[in-house]
Formats: sequence, C-alpha cells, structure tokens
Amino acid sequence: MNPYTEISAHIARSAQLAMLLEVSASPKPGNVDREHDFPDTSYEHFLASSVGVYPVLEEAAGGRKGIGTLLVHAVSESVAWQKGGNTHFGAFLLLIPLAMAAGEILSEKREDRCTDGSGPGISGPEKLEGGDLEALVSRAHALVRATDSGDAVEFYRAFAAGGVRVNSVEEFDLEASASTAELREQNVSLYDLMEISKGYDLIANEWTTGFRRCLEGAETVLAFMQARNGESASEENSGKNSEINSEKNSGKNSEINSEKNFGINHSGTGINEAVVYTFLKLLSRHRDTFIQTKFDAETADRASSRARSILSTWENQDQNSVSGQDSGSDTGLNAGLIAGKRDFGALLPALREFDSELLEQRINPGSTADVIIAGLFIALLGGLRF
Repeated sequence: MNPYTEISAHIARSAQLAMLLEVSASPKPGNVDREHDFPDTSYEHFLASSVGVYPVLEEAAGGRKGIGTLLVHAVSESVAWQKGGNTHFGAFLLLIPLAMAAGEILSEKREDRCTDGSGPGISGPEKLEGGDLEALVSRAHALVRATDSGDAVEFYRAFAAGGVRVNSVEEFDLEASASTAELREQNVSLYDLMEISKGYDLIANEWTTGFRRCLEGAETVLAFMQARNGESASEENSGKNSEINSEKNSGKNSEINSEKNFGINHSGTGINEAVVYTFLKLLSRHRDTFIQTKFDAETADRASSRARSILSTWENQDQNSVSGQDSGSDTGLNAGLIAGKRDFGALLPALREFDSELLEQRINPGSTADVIIAGLFIALLGGLRF
C-alpha cells in the first residue's frame, strides 16, 4: 500500500471507530446506545452511518477536497446507508477538519523520517505523540479559518440533505434558498457562520475556539484508561502532558500514579467506562446546545447541573480510595487519572436513573456526543488501545 494511502486509511479507521465507540457506550444518559433506541432513530442507524461514511473520512485525511464539499458527501453517505435521519452531522463538522489536519501532520512526520534517513521503520503510520495532539487541534483550527463562501454554501446543502435540527444563523436563514446567494454576494465563509453561531452552538464554538473541548475529551479518556490499567500518564499520549506534568502538577500526579488498584475489581477493557465518564464530565461542564435548540437554555442547564451533582456525589462517596483527591474541579488529564481509580460500579445507579429521566422527557445531549466522538478520534490517533 502507498504510505500516504496507508495514512489516510489509518485516520479514517480511527474516526470510524470513534463513532462506533461513542454510540456503543452505555449508560450514556439521554442518548441512543446499545441498550435503547429513539422512536425514529436506532442504534443500528448509527452503526450504518459510521460504516457508510468511511470513504469520505479517507478523502478528508488525504486533503483532496474542501471542508464544505466533504461535509455534503459525508451527510449523503450517512443517509444513503440508513433511514434514521440525522445521526452524525455535528460529528462530521468536527471530524472532517480534524482528519484533514491529521493527514497533513502524519504525512509530514513520514516525510521527515524519510528525509533524515531513518526510513519508514516499522509497518504502519506514525501515531500522534507529545505535542502532536495540541498541534492537531491548532492545525484544524487553521483549516476551518481558511474556509470560504463556497464552503458556507455547501454547509447549507448538507443541512438540507441531513434534515438537521439547528438554530438558524441570525442573518442567514438555513431554510431559505436565497441565503446561499447572499453568502456568495457578501463573501461569507463557513467560519464566519460559525463565528455568528458560537454563542449558542457548541460545535460552532469548537470551531472558533480551536477544538478545546474535543482535546479535553481526548485527554480525559486517555488518562482514565491509563489510571484504570495501572499505567502512568506518558507524554506520548497527550498533547498537553508536558504542561500538565509541569512542576506545579507533578506532585499531585506522582501521588495519583503511585496508587495501585485500591481493591477495585475491574472487568472488560475499560473503554466503555472511560467514554461514559468523559461524556458525563463534559456534560457537567458545558451546556449542551442540542438540548438548548430542542427545548431551551434552562433545560440544558438543568441537565448539566444534574450531571455535576451525580459526579460530585460519586467523588465524595469514593474519596478515601483515591487519597482524598477530588476530580470535580479538574479537567482533562488530572480528572481522568483520578476517576480511572474510582469504583465505577458505584456511579451506575445514579447514571441509570439520570438516563431514564432524560429518555422519558426526550432530552438528548447530542452536541456532547459529537464532542465525545471527536475526543475519541484524537485519543485513538494518540495511541489509545484497549
């Protein structure tokens, strides 16, 4: 296989696996998972979409088309393979620029190895390590900033094809055909649309702030898995580890990493628990704008408050088993390191109750799920295995 084709395939598989892991994780309060469906959208619809979009993810990693065109292709492939409607629109908006950025970075790493005479080395593409994860989101941010009015027009086409529930962008009605002509006339880029929407749309906010929540999700998953499996948090698995493992944090991390398993019996690979915990953590910290769009800001804030309360109770109940450390105010690496050592089984009753409450009220944190997919994608590129 051509080495650059191999890189694109590796990136596409990572994105595909991220989508599959997210929808399979359970209990994930309010959302479709392997244990329950929505009336019109099922677990199998998400699986079909994840598989069907593979060629588009490979195209994105190869950098052969623009973001807007790739978004239209992704939505078209998604709906061609299933009848459950919009399953991954928000995730595509995050995955496409991240996949494009990953393709550029991994190709550069491959070229550097060939140039310095070290050769291709072992089979398979390089993984992202050290500062690469930070570089990934920075590169993706540069790519979205470079979008143009053509990408904005394609976004409107994708919106129509996917039957997406979003807020209309103030000046440009997403359901009005005349808006596309206005976008071209005023030279409004897709990034400009995201700037307009960032105050009330979580995905737009990720575009404009440099995919920070996606990176937070990746770091939390990686650290949770490292702690659960008795590993130390290594620099090669997080773009911010060099910062987090700095002098001010080294004492805290050393204490956490010196602990063993605290008598907790873990089963399975741990990836389900990592995804569920990270989902709850991000929901507790960031308002889910899909809920806000479907209901209102108050409903979205209540869901986040409930998630915070559940995490706080769990952390306080189990604080003795992690040397009294409280992960409630921590994000990313530190939160995952602490949570990965806790008794996850103690969290399940409250999680299931929360899940039932949201399902009964048809409240689903869809934007948080999209960010989790992107975070898993970054983590897998960073070497996450289970």
